[in-house]
Amino acid sequence: MMHLKEGDKAPVFKGKDQDGNTVSLSDFKGKKVILYFYPKDDTPGCTAQACNLRDHYPQLTKKGYVVIGVSIDDEKKHQKFINKYDLPFTLLADDDHKIVNQYGVFGEKKFMGRTFEGTHRTTFLIDEKGKIAKIITKPKTKSHTEEILEFWEGQ
Repeated sequence: MMHLKEGDKAPVFKGKDQDGNTVSLSDFKGKKVILYFYPKDDTPGCTAQACNLRDHYPQLTKKGYVVIGVSIDDEKKHQKFINKYDLPFTLLADDDHKIVNQYGVFGEKKFMGRTFEGTHRTTFLIDEKGKIAKIITKPKTKSHTEEILEFWEGQ
């Protein structure tokens, strides 16, 4: 599954956001990017994580960070999720699994004794030069911003 490591060049992707606009990692060259992958819109853990990032969004943008969420949900589901929770950042619809596969975050999961294929909750902190500065596997959904700031502010 995960084949990328810290220090690697982040794979450049293109995807559609919640409004159908094409977004590419190269659009954010020279900026620090918080690229977070999550399993599904409007589920308890994913909502907690998105709302944590939303609540600290002004603090993140003030520091020059860009927040991009990615799941395999489609644009319509992303739009509902954004509207329901007033999310201020971009969500990419990766319903063809290209981005999750590029980043190696899609694969076998186990939940309540069941095995299935899905997206592993993972965050990539990408520096201004497009390198992966940090990979946070299994981020804490209710305090994810703190994990991010602890890394970038602690350098």
